Amino acid sequence: MRAAQRYDDVVITGLAHVDAPHVVTSTHLEDRLADTLARLRITPGLLEKLSGIAERRVWDEGTMPSEVAAQAGEAALARSGVSRDDIGALINTSVSRDHLEPSTASIVHGLMELPPEAANFDLGNACLGFLNGMNVVSTMIQAGEIEHGLVVAGETSRFAMESTIERLARDDSTRAMFHEQFATLTVGSGAVAMVLSRADGPCGHRYLGGLGRASTMGNAGLCVGQADEMRTDSKGLLMAGMELAGRAWKDAVSAFDWDTDSYDVYCLHQVSKVHTRAVSAQLGLDADRFPSQFPYFGNIGPAGVPTVLSKAVEDGTVTDGTRVMLMGVGSGINAAAAEVIW
Repeated sequence: MRAAQRYDDVVITGLAHVDAPHVVTSTHLEDRLADTLARLRITPGLLEKLSGIAERRVWDEGTMPSEVAAQAGEAALARSGVSRDDIGALINTSVSRDHLEPSTASIVHGLMELPPEAANFDLGNACLGFLNGMNVVSTMIQAGEIEHGLVVAGETSRFAMESTIERLARDDSTRAMFHEQFATLTVGSGAVAMVLSRADGPCGHRYLGGLGRASTMGNAGLCVGQADEMRTDSKGLLMAGMELAGRAWKDAVSAFDWDTDSYDVYCLHQVSKVHTRAVSAQLGLDADRFPSQFPYFGNIGPAGVPTVLSKAVEDGTVTDGTRVMLMGVGSGINAAAAEVIW
């Protein structure tokens, strides 16, 4: 059995996030759906009460995922001290894509004017895509194929949100539709990027890797996203996700002899208030060590985990020597945990 992905020669040399500029409150969304809520006898305030999400953000209309991913990539590259000519691979991990083809990664590659030798491709695994991308780049570094790699994600939620509001505002919408598509109204926009490098190069923060586990049989349909909507069995997804998270965490603690009390910060893929509390309780971890991003940014998909880390660095929650755990459960379903020593 594959135990894990562990790295002793990889560091994070650059990390940056870009917040989308326009704030959309849950109250504003419910105001737009006021007639529907009244017709379906749904109490106003339910969106924020159930999710804990007061706000989410969106980009200017027409903004492409590649555009914001490239912006984050440039910021991370500038912070890394690595020359763009030395980047050996670019992996785009966003759920949002410019087109079915060409790859969004190829567009980001061009926007950033990366060298022709740099491999570039999209990698998708729902909300765990960025963590998977980090592992692919780290494996390439440790194998001696590249010295530096860049992982990016640019998430755009405006179209899905607007399409869902339009659909729910129709006279034939039902309570079942509202609950099934509730999660689409919690999704936000954002961009993030990370430069990973060989440890004998620029100074950086150790990325040690971790472990992933899957529970796909019968669970792939619990959360299904399209460009214009996301349909979710929220209760079923939460239950299956917590069961898998518990198993994955137990395997990881056993495999790596992790002392869970020794981690200062847990950077979790944040879906909602309920999900965050459930993870803390399921794994027996201190809830105060989970930086909270979802109330004002919503669920930003695979950009979520690295953005939590980036914001924690920015506000001083994570400083030199901080032990950090990156964690998440993604549609499909999959779970992952990975270790960083900042």
